[in-house]
Amino acid sequence: MIKLHDIRTKLTDIKKQVEQKVLHPYLLNYIKSPIVDEDRILILISIMDKLELSSRDMQNYALTTMLVQIALDTHENVSKNSMPDESSDEQKGRQLTVLAGDYYSGLYYKLLAETDDLSLIKALSKGIKEVNEHKISVYQREVDGIEKLMGSIKTIEGSLFCKLSDYLQATVWNEVASEFLFVKRLLNEKAQFLQVGSSVIFEALKKLAFPKSDSKSREISKEQQQYLLLICDRYIEYSKNLIEKGIKQIPHLNDVLESRIASILNQHQPVAKTFVEEG
Repeated sequence: MIKLHDIRTKLTDIKKQVEQKVLHPYLLNYIKSPIVDEDRILILISIMDKLELSSRDMQNYALTTMLVQIALDTHENVSKNSMPDESSDEQKGRQLTVLAGDYYSGLYYKLLAETDDLSLIKALSKGIKEVNEHKISVYQREVDGIEKLMGSIKTIEGSLFCKLSDYLQATVWNEVASEFLFVKRLLNEKAQFLQVGSSVIFEALKKLAFPKSDSKSREISKEQQQYLLLICDRYIEYSKNLIEKGIKQIPHLNDVLESRIASILNQHQPVAKTFVEEG
């Protein structure tokens, strides 16, 4: 098993490499700096632990997967932020965000071309296809049920990592990785909903839970807000149980990831329950 200081060193090194690739000075004058998620890097490092990979291969797999993820996330920001009445500066920023996503994708393809690994290319390409298909369904609100919506979000968050673990024949990681990233996304969406009254997932939930309502999420009744939060909380709780069971199946889980998983899971506070008690 990788020693703790080795894990932290690899995490720091790979994050630094990713940042060097994506923090383009010109683009950062016009768009938000892309988020380099340390938890995703930590998962990638942990998946590759004990697989007898060279340091070069480990870094390449992690860097490639992270570049794909950042490219997908960057393109997603365009969908979130596009407005019909945007100013010329806002339009330029959105166009540059599209180009930034394309730029990150180009870096990913360049790395893959250098590896000349067709199996890896096919694996990640399948992940990209899955993520994009499910994003279209979520953003266009084409899903026809809450269970399918949550399944799509889980695929969006975890597909690349599951495809890489499949490629590396480390499928024992699939459930823990996808459920952990799913919980992180739900916690972030819930926090945004509580703060500003709207989020991608909660807008989709609202349409499914209250199909006759045309109002914005922030304008729905307190009882309706509680119901949406209750749905979210239930999915978080269910995934928490899957994670806690799943980590017991992973041999030699490193303490750094185990501690981080516990930290994220402990962030969950059932807000809906609190509202009911206050009411």
